[in-house]
Amino acid sequence: MRIAFMGTPDFAVASLRRLVEDGHEIVGVFTQPDKPGNRKKITPPPVKDYALTVGLKVYQPEKMRGEEQVDLLRSLSPELTVVAAYGQILPEDILSIPTHGSINVHASLLPKYRGAAPINRAILNGEKETGVSIMYMAKKLDAGDVISARKLPILPEDNAITLFEKLALLGAELLSDTIVEIGNGTAGRTPQNEEEATYAAMLSRELSPIDWSNSSQTILDQIRALVPWPVASTTADGKLTKVWSAVLGNDTSDIAGSMRANKRGIEVACGDGKSIIITTLQREGGSRVSGEAWFNGRRTPVGTLLE
Repeated sequence: MRIAFMGTPDFAVASLRRLVEDGHEIVGVFTQPDKPGNRKKITPPPVKDYALTVGLKVYQPEKMRGEEQVDLLRSLSPELTVVAAYGQILPEDILSIPTHGSINVHASLLPKYRGAAPINRAILNGEKETGVSIMYMAKKLDAGDVISARKLPILPEDNAITLFEKLALLGAELLSDTIVEIGNGTAGRTPQNEEEATYAAMLSRELSPIDWSNSSQTILDQIRALVPWPVASTTADGKLTKVWSAVLGNDTSDIAGSMRANKRGIEVACGDGKSIIITTLQREGGSRVSGEAWFNGRRTPVGTLLE
């Protein structure tokens, strides 16, 4: 099938790679413009990097709207447009160009978690299950009819990074199967229930500070959900400290936020009479270290409060 692909981050690379492996004719790859990365070096999106390695034509318009972009997509004569974490809202005159329409690979079980950060928000909210949905695109964000969906458990050891990787692969598999169904005319089409819809807003630094009066599971979910950005944080010895990883600890009668040494790291009391054990952290201006190494290096008194 002749496919125009639109995507930007690593999540989208798995879907594009699968389309190439399945032998589809990729008539063009649309991705976000190159942007400054670390040390302000201009960095291309992961989708662009992959597309160029396999000889695909790449387009990077600032906005995928207007007569120029409509004419461009029409000139490519796609039978289907596949979108995966592109990062732009597409107008109806773009969506309607392909003969089989435009579909989106979305990392949630729609209508739950529409929007920009479905993977992170699912972990943050303590969900035990998520998945991937493929839908026909509509004018309203992530509100189109669902073609197919596949579930995935969220394991206790999962964080946003590992879940991104799992869902990217699951999305690629589901996309492959769904395009076969679209091609042979057997694809389903189920309208979403608007009453069940929820929104997964973009992440912000305001989500980072840990409130130690919360339950141990709530805090652990926050830590798991916010890697690699913005990362959950606390204040230790007057300095901002990022908490990169932690595990559930033990029952405790300590005051919420007080810490003590543990052979696995820093044990911190939470508001529900239980603790978490910080296994990896990073003080402002420093490198990531194990919780045990940090505690021993600081010689912090038992019972010191985190804020």
